[in-house]
Amino acid sequence: MAAASGSGIDDMPIDFKALVGTVYRRFWVIVTGFTATLLVVAYLTFTQTPIYKANSILQLDTNKENVIDLGSVLGGLAASTAVIDTEVRVMGSKSLLTKVATKLKLSEDPEFNWTLREQKPSIVDNIKAQVRSWSGHQAETTEPYANLSAEEREAAILESVVQTLMQKVHVSRIGTTYLIDVEVTSTSPETAARVADAVADQYRVQQLDSKLEATRRATAWLSERVAGLRDEVEAKERRVEEFRAETGLLSAQGATLTEQQIAYNTNQKSVLESQMNRARARYQSMKRQIDSGAGIDAIAEVLDSSVISNLKTQRAQILRRVAELETTLGPAHPELIGARNEAEDIERQITAEVNRIATNLESEMKVAQDQLNSINSNISQSTAQLRGNNINQVRLRELERDAETSRVLYEEFISRSKETREQDDLVQADANILSTATVPSSPSSPRKMLNLVIGALLGGIIGGGLALLAEVFDMKISSAEDIERKFGVSSIGSVPLIRSTSLLPFSHIKPADFLVDNPLSAFAESIRYLRAAIAFSDLDSETKTVAITSSLPDEGKTSLTLSLGRMSAMSGSRTLVIDGDFRRGQLTEAAGLSPEIGFIEHLFGAGQLSDAITKDQRSMLDILPLSKSGHVPHDVFGTRAFDDLLARLRTMYDLILIDTGPLLLMAEARVVAGKTDKTILVIRWRRSLRSAVRQSLHLLSTFNADLLGITLNMVDVSRRRHHKDPGSTYKAYSKYYTMETKRSIFSWGRKSGSKAAQKASYPSVVSNSLRSHEPQQESVDEFSSN
Repeated sequence: MAAASGSGIDDMPIDFKALVGTVYRRFWVIVTGFTATLLVVAYLTFTQTPIYKANSILQLDTNKENVIDLGSVLGGLAASTAVIDTEVRVMGSKSLLTKVATKLKLSEDPEFNWTLREQKPSIVDNIKAQVRSWSGHQAETTEPYANLSAEEREAAILESVVQTLMQKVHVSRIGTTYLIDVEVTSTSPETAARVADAVADQYRVQQLDSKLEATRRATAWLSERVAGLRDEVEAKERRVEEFRAETGLLSAQGATLTEQQIAYNTNQKSVLESQMNRARARYQSMKRQIDSGAGIDAIAEVLDSSVISNLKTQRAQILRRVAELETTLGPAHPELIGARNEAEDIERQITAEVNRIATNLESEMKVAQDQLNSINSNISQSTAQLRGNNINQVRLRELERDAETSRVLYEEFISRSKETREQDDLVQADANILSTATVPSSPSSPRKMLNLVIGALLGGIIGGGLALLAEVFDMKISSAEDIERKFGVSSIGSVPLIRSTSLLPFSHIKPADFLVDNPLSAFAESIRYLRAAIAFSDLDSETKTVAITSSLPDEGKTSLTLSLGRMSAMSGSRTLVIDGDFRRGQLTEAAGLSPEIGFIEHLFGAGQLSDAITKDQRSMLDILPLSKSGHVPHDVFGTRAFDDLLARLRTMYDLILIDTGPLLLMAEARVVAGKTDKTILVIRWRRSLRSAVRQSLHLLSTFNADLLGITLNMVDVSRRRHHKDPGSTYKAYSKYYTMETKRSIFSWGRKSGSKAAQKASYPSVVSNSLRSHEPQQESVDEFSSN
């Protein structure tokens, strides 16, 4: 179950452990980004000028009750979205806001008139002024609108005030209602409420003015038109009466008998034509459907027949019975045959009924046609009689129509003229102020708490983003996992950093000495692991020569080489350490040696090998140091003499360690790596760059070096928990190693019988454990093992 659980965690798309490690590593980056963002937002929030907001609500009146019918002279607003949106734009228009600005005298308010405000130079203006002063140019102050006349200046200021007002006024429709919201923002709560009410009131005033003006124009035009129509109607009516008297065309109830007869016959004709057309259409439709074989169910007359409906019901019952008999009886059974005959008989009855209906429709059509022919004959006779009398009546009706048209138009204009005269007292605006603006008691912005919450969220995002960027651009190496994933090379251990305390200054700590004094420490254990990795690096052949190198200086390879040599010697192996860094000779210095004859002198025949090799008294390690002469030939490791020496040493020692110079700086290190059995590349924790390590690996590959692996050196276990390393943490080291180390040191102290000696040899790993309980009493300094 545990394995399955662990597998599920590893397969998760998000590595939460890596995420937590990133937070630990970049904690101060996150805190800095968060704090800086929050402070900027807080500064902008608390230094921003408070803005107050006031709202006035209007209701468009689309259902007006008209006392008089104005018709098209002056109509109200239509209830449509386009009209309402248009009114919203009108309320926020420049012309309306100009009237509001003039009415409220906003040109005298510094909030709207920028010329009345005290101009405080910005940071950019101060910089420009300083640059001008340095260059010898004096800053010139110009009065705004200095070249304009008084009228032009006033107009320009009003234009600026209106532009500012347009930015502060926002008119919008509330949802899909007939309500319009006038929202005004200002630095003064009283000004915000005053301007909101003024905009709403000015809109109503503008509506009333436009309606009254339209009414006045309509009244003047109607008065002129009524006077002309009166004379025209009188003249036309007089002409009608004169024509009647001349022709003798007198009428009873407005028409003669002939006219009444013709009217009656004409009405009858229309009715008969309608009946005949309907009968013909029904007959033809039924005929087409029968001929096309569409079936009786598509014929409307058939559907209306109760007889056919009953027959269809009986047919359905018989067909159901036939279906039931077919499932139980044979096809020749008398009962089944009888049922089928009954079904066929009903089908014949239905067909006969349909034919009968079609015959009835045809007869109905013929009767209607005969009646229509009779009516047409009567109309022809009446028309012949009336034709002679109507010649004069045609002219009379023309005169009457002309007079009637003028009379109707005259009466309409008289009515409209009376309505428009009364309009001044009845005109109302199409909007009502539903809610006046109240003076706001608190500013609408800035919303301090909301801004701080947003600033905190934004700060967290920015801090997290900075942490992620730092992770992306972090080119340093933090763990063995980084080594294997980034370079595809095996990691052969991590060597912890030895830290100093106030009891044991870093100047007195040497890693190789610390190893001898503290054989059970974490540092000693890491060296022991490195020696085991060398011993079991190749099971087919024995590994005797190992080159230990690094990409650049100060990565701890020299101290590591000496410590590894002492560990091997203390383990009983015949071990030799060669100082191959000719430029610095740090291994010789770290071992505390200053020989007259060294590696170079013996290699070129200036001394015997026994004279050049020095025995380390603390660990019985053999060291081939460098002398103080400092003379180094151009080529050492590429010579035949070095090859012979290396072959001779193989017969004398179980393990030969060569401390080379940095790979990227010295060509000799690359040559040595190609001649030894194995090569170990030392990189410094959180110091070495990936590009340098990658270049070093390429050089080793070019010189055919057999790379054993990469060792991560000087790992600060107290900070390692902040990095994604599955290896030991500071807590693990302090619990596992310090107690054994403590006992060994106290034991050594009792043997020495001196408290001073006990303090002097106190290991840093133990002191780290003590410092975790008393952080105020000790100061910690990192020690560079180089």
